[in-house]
Amino acid sequence: MVPQPIGPMAEARRSPVEGVLPWSLPDGLVTLAELRFARQIGLRLRPPMPAYIGGVPLPLQPNRVAVMRALRTLWLGPDEWLITAPDGAVPELLSWITHAAADRRAQVTDLSASRIIIEIAGPCARALLEKGCGLDLHPRAFTPGCCAQTLFAKLPVILDQTSAASYRLFVRRSAARWLCDWLIDAAEEFRFTA
Repeated sequence: MVPQPIGPMAEARRSPVEGVLPWSLPDGLVTLAELRFARQIGLRLRPPMPAYIGGVPLPLQPNRVAVMRALRTLWLGPDEWLITAPDGAVPELLSWITHAAADRRAQVTDLSASRIIIEIAGPCARALLEKGCGLDLHPRAFTPGCCAQTLFAKLPVILDQTSAASYRLFVRRSAARWLCDWLIDAAEEFRFTA
């Protein structure tokens, strides 16, 4: 089990977007929030690829997401996945995956501190994302359960669509505040046009 910070260390956990998020436009046209301190476990496996590892589903189709309760597993490459869970939802996730992968040629890495997750929701969420991304996000091409690694506002990100009007954007911590400012500035247009 991975020890959780206690005492002064727990109080020292800070997000680079504190004071910026949550943010929203009137009538909820666009809302931005952080999925704070989510667990993010990188998994690399050599073939053959199982559909599950330690009970966690692995999507085997490119750019798809497998969901099991609070866990989301994103396909990032032919032998690479990102397993995510909200903070505290599955405290033993890292040891669980590490134990399950021990008898395979695998690499398990805790990436929780490397990225933040921005949740973007509302009727104008897709239009906002289309401003900074070259992906076709129309529902005929990108639906709930899809994910992709791409450039967004010239930053490398992972995009995960969680529902018809809700997305998660994974971005490096060092660029998170800049990206939040970019998203807020780009969303201001909807205040006048929606």
